[in-house]
Amino acid sequence: MTYRSTFPLLWSVRTLLNHDKFPLSSGLREGGVTGGRYRSQVKRIVIAGGIGAGKSATSEHLVSLGWPVIDSDKIAHNVTEPGLPAYLPLRDAFGDAVLSEDGTLDRTFLADVVFHDHSALRRLNLITHGHIGIEILHQLDTTTGPAAFIALPLFRPEHRELLQLDEVWAVLVQPETALARLIEYRGFTLADATARLESQMSNAQRTAIVDRVIWNEGTLDELHQQLATALQESGLERG
Repeated sequence: MTYRSTFPLLWSVRTLLNHDKFPLSSGLREGGVTGGRYRSQVKRIVIAGGIGAGKSATSEHLVSLGWPVIDSDKIAHNVTEPGLPAYLPLRDAFGDAVLSEDGTLDRTFLADVVFHDHSALRRLNLITHGHIGIEILHQLDTTTGPAAFIALPLFRPEHRELLQLDEVWAVLVQPETALARLIEYRGFTLADATARLESQMSNAQRTAIVDRVIWNEGTLDELHQQLATALQESGLERG
């Protein structure tokens, strides 16, 4: 499968930011996101990468060094909780079949649906990505210090403008490594792991749109050393 962007995220977030009736707990409206002014104070760096590449290990190490990391996967989980912005649109789009007995999303079932049906994945992204972008912007705008990192698996070129990014790093592994990790460490079946990997962009596509590639085929110590080098070269030796 060839990866294609499934959602005009820049357009959607701008639409949500300028929608007077949208209930934003963050208070973000025109003028609320400080963009260029804030960018000069806090360096913004995305950590991109496909499933099984090691983004979580990278994020955990950065946090251990004292760097703030905004986790888009956690945000995606939060905005789809009952009562939060993406919940009812998801229920309307996919029906009660995607709900657990307690009314929360059955995330395992929904994932099984969307990663075997490209049109369903597109619907999911259309509903959730704008809300995720809003919350990332809010967290960026309230972060202090020399730099903030954003763990963003589905990074695309338009995110540079939307999030006012300074750098984009990608954590990569060969597809066979990612496949083995998903099966061994996360309990995926071969079919499910393959479907997840095929829904994402290739290493070549990702390499073409980022500033730095960190290969994570070795040990954790080797990953940590590459991160130390990246931080030093970006002028960020201490969190």
